[in-house]
Amino acid sequence: MGKGSVRLLGWSAATIALLLSVLTPFSLITFHLLMIPVIILFVRLETKKFLLYYGLSLAIVYVLTSLLLVSWAGVMLVAISLFLLPPVIQMGNLYKKRAPARTVITAGTVTLLLEMLVSLVVGYAFGFNIIDRMKQFMLESINTLPAQLQAVLVVDKDTLVQLVSQMLPLYMIGYSLFLVVIAHWLARKLLNRSGEALPAFKPIREWMLPRSFVWYYLIALFMEFFVKDTNSIFFTLLLNLLPLLTAVFAVQAIAFLFFVAHRNRWNRALPFGGIVLLIFVPPAYFMFSMLGVFDVAFPIRERMTRK
Repeated sequence: MGKGSVRLLGWSAATIALLLSVLTPFSLITFHLLMIPVIILFVRLETKKFLLYYGLSLAIVYVLTSLLLVSWAGVMLVAISLFLLPPVIQMGNLYKKRAPARTVITAGTVTLLLEMLVSLVVGYAFGFNIIDRMKQFMLESINTLPAQLQAVLVVDKDTLVQLVSQMLPLYMIGYSLFLVVIAHWLARKLLNRSGEALPAFKPIREWMLPRSFVWYYLIALFMEFFVKDTNSIFFTLLLNLLPLLTAVFAVQAIAFLFFVAHRNRWNRALPFGGIVLLIFVPPAYFMFSMLGVFDVAFPIRERMTRK
């Protein structure tokens, strides 16, 4: 058996181990790594061999959990892996075509997000309303808090639960992106070590949003003054769109700080200090977002480059 076959068997074993770890306390970490060995197998193997390796891995997981635990645990683990398979295939096909990293991230995130949306629709059709379940869980969690903590809530608990549930699309987008970024970052590093030479992201100092995003942000901010009905579709749209755009422009601001540090040949204390402020000082979040808007809307970088 050659080294290549041994490595592929190793990635199959990693697939099995990570799936089994979902049933352990380590699942908070290992769940976010489930896509990585499957991506590597998909890229390194032709389709028929990939299906063989992947199918055997799932079969072993099912047999082990059925023998050592209960059969439903095996079904659950196999279902989780199959749920993550479409974004794996999308990303793997793009890796094989040497597509840009941004294209890979976008395709993987959109695929995973669409799966989540389809799951919500299918669950609702079969009488499982995840939004109602989420509301019930949050109310029960709030009711377990001491009365002193419940009293400091800015709004009553029913309104709070309603607002949080309306932000479900934002959570889905954020979590899909988080999973795909982790999978891309680690899978690309591991594949490059095996000689794949996959494209990386541009340096963060070169990141730049399309100018159309500025108009989206300004329109959303303007609409916020007029949309007051918390049950309207426009309110729900703004509730999800504004935090997303604010976060995107805050990241743009960090990219600008990296550009300034690189252009002036400073050390990276400025951009890394900005990241620390962004994470630990909430009021700075909106300020950074405005800086990102100015960076995209006006040719600040061009003027700095001409000097």
